[in-house]
Amino acid sequence: MAASTTKPKQAAGKTAGAKKRPAKKTATKRRTRATGKKLVIVESPSKAKTIEKYLGRSYKVVASLGHIRDLPKSKMGVDVENNYEPHYISIRGKGDVIKGLRKEAKKAKAVYLASDPDREGEAIAWHLSYLLGLDPKDKNRVVFNEITKDTVKNAFKEPRSIDMDLVDAQQARRILDRLVGYSISPLLWKKVKKGLSAGRVQSIALDLIIKRENEIKAFVPKEYWTIESEFKKGRSKFMASFYGLHGKKHALDNNEAVQKVLAQIDRNGKFDVKKVVKKERKRFPAPPFTTSTMQQDANRKLNFRTRKTMMAAQQLYEGINVGGKEGSVGLITYMRTDSTRISSIAKHEASKFLHEEYGGEYAAIKPVKGKLPEGAQDAHEAIRPSSVFRTPASIKEYLSKDQFRLYQLIWSRFVASQMTPEVLDTMAVTIDQNDVQFRANGSKTKFAGFTKIYDKTEKNNVLPDLSEGDALTLSKTDPQQHFTQPPARYSEANLIKALEENGVGRPSTYAPTLDTIQRRYYVKLEARRFVPTELGEIVNDIIQEYFPDVVNTGFTATLEEQLDATEEGQEDWVKVVDTFYQPFSKEVAKAEASMEKIQIKDELAGFNCELCGAPMVIKMGRYGKFYACSRFPDCRNTKPIVKEIGVVCPQCKKGQVIERKSKKNRVFYGCSRFPDCDFVSWDQPIGRDCPKDGHFLVEKKVKGGKQVLCPNGDYKEDIQK
Repeated sequence: MAASTTKPKQAAGKTAGAKKRPAKKTATKRRTRATGKKLVIVESPSKAKTIEKYLGRSYKVVASLGHIRDLPKSKMGVDVENNYEPHYISIRGKGDVIKGLRKEAKKAKAVYLASDPDREGEAIAWHLSYLLGLDPKDKNRVVFNEITKDTVKNAFKEPRSIDMDLVDAQQARRILDRLVGYSISPLLWKKVKKGLSAGRVQSIALDLIIKRENEIKAFVPKEYWTIESEFKKGRSKFMASFYGLHGKKHALDNNEAVQKVLAQIDRNGKFDVKKVVKKERKRFPAPPFTTSTMQQDANRKLNFRTRKTMMAAQQLYEGINVGGKEGSVGLITYMRTDSTRISSIAKHEASKFLHEEYGGEYAAIKPVKGKLPEGAQDAHEAIRPSSVFRTPASIKEYLSKDQFRLYQLIWSRFVASQMTPEVLDTMAVTIDQNDVQFRANGSKTKFAGFTKIYDKTEKNNVLPDLSEGDALTLSKTDPQQHFTQPPARYSEANLIKALEENGVGRPSTYAPTLDTIQRRYYVKLEARRFVPTELGEIVNDIIQEYFPDVVNTGFTATLEEQLDATEEGQEDWVKVVDTFYQPFSKEVAKAEASMEKIQIKDELAGFNCELCGAPMVIKMGRYGKFYACSRFPDCRNTKPIVKEIGVVCPQCKKGQVIERKSKKNRVFYGCSRFPDCDFVSWDQPIGRDCPKDGHFLVEKKVKGGKQVLCPNGDYKEDIQK
């Protein structure tokens, strides 16, 4: 099929896949509508509750509970022979919701569609207009970036028609994802095992994780040494590191090189301060959060999973009851954005807050501007508090623990971004004896600037007052052997950053992408880092061989740019989809014909089934490996694979303590005799009892290391590293 160069002919404001509009309302129905309230439709009940309070009695605000129409799950739902026309159906279980919305719309004076201000929200509004018989050209679309009284009221003064470019961009993404997923997934079911899936962004995320794992496996560590030395000037002591010889940097590859350096110096002799460079350095704050940077910081600092971050952010955006006259109010701006832009009103409010609370010297005249990532749309403001005067401490009692921690992170990041830089006095010192040079770097905060509010990441390292020509004595030297380390596995934060840097995916896609590759058991989390599974490697190998464009980051980034251009009305969505699908469909046909069935062989478990005596084997399941009888399905005996920690159960004294995982994938410890013994512990028992009260001791992670503790709090000891 030749690519279409223009949009398919359709009714005004109507996209492919929409049915004919119902006839115009009768005069009787118009009169009925004129006597009712104005109806506003949003996605969630909490958002509806907040908005209705602002709009007053003449409005009724109801929720669609998210999407109401989508492509069918049972089939492709895209007519590739007819300009990729989608076949939308009402989502199962939404019948009563749709019926209720139609009933309210019939008696309403006017209907406004106030779904979220992004592509997905625009598509929801378009689907609603179709189901309710509204004309997309009517000015009934209302958008706002924050849910506060003034913003919401002002938005209703300037409703607009549905932006079909946004709808087309969202529709193109949905159709592309459906074409990829519903073309490759059946192949995986047939050739590998049922329940597998593939997708545009998830395949690249999986490929990045596996490539990193291969780098780690191929890594060959290299030896290197450092010499840390302590010098004295009078009573002052400070540390300096070996730099080089004869004024040039010199690497220490082995102990022999270290000994040559140490032999060249007189440990009892004087060392000269050859050079002292004093400077003033400014450290600027980071810009306010985008979706990506919020997800990364929440993962690093709060240990939040990406889905948890977005859930808490959604709640803060839609509205929290903070008591008093305010009641329910949206606490942050819209949380799906790739922009660091801030409105002038928000800047002025932040400046006023800083002048009042900290003084004018802390308020930046020209706040820092973040650099937009390549392909960023800059459609919405950065994520910020809806009012900077609503401090975290002032509303803590109204928030859950997760809501408070995320709000505090967003609030402090925004306020810091509007502050002056931290000013540091720095000193770089070069120390010399017999052409052997050591260097020391020191810094001291001269003016706190934004670190008055935001976490200070750099610690002061204060050196004594040194001048060129000063004589120093050497207190001690500490040569240390090191080995280069392989690149670290991806954490959620690092993987999101890598996807963003490669131009793959958009703010709304990161959370579901990371969730999908874990649910499919393509990867697992170990110590908060992604590790590919055997199943993930098999799926990735297939996609690499038969569908190389799907895992080509450059190809996918270009496709994302074309989809963004569609959003701006510069590209035809049908042409973008067709350009991708024509070569892709040929790859699918080739894979169907040439791909051989992959047999995932069962491993012998090493023991027999206690029910029938046949050998037990290790099988690969949807959620990982497990023990099963080799006579399946005649014998359906299965057992989980558990990890014993070598400690006898402190409760029953019979079973072994084994490592288990909760539904939320959190590790805990229980007895192997469960349910006969119900012993459980979040912390790992170590097989010793407390010398004070006889309770079993556990090993617990604490800041800076591990400790052995008594759960009753009567005893603790540090674990030696």
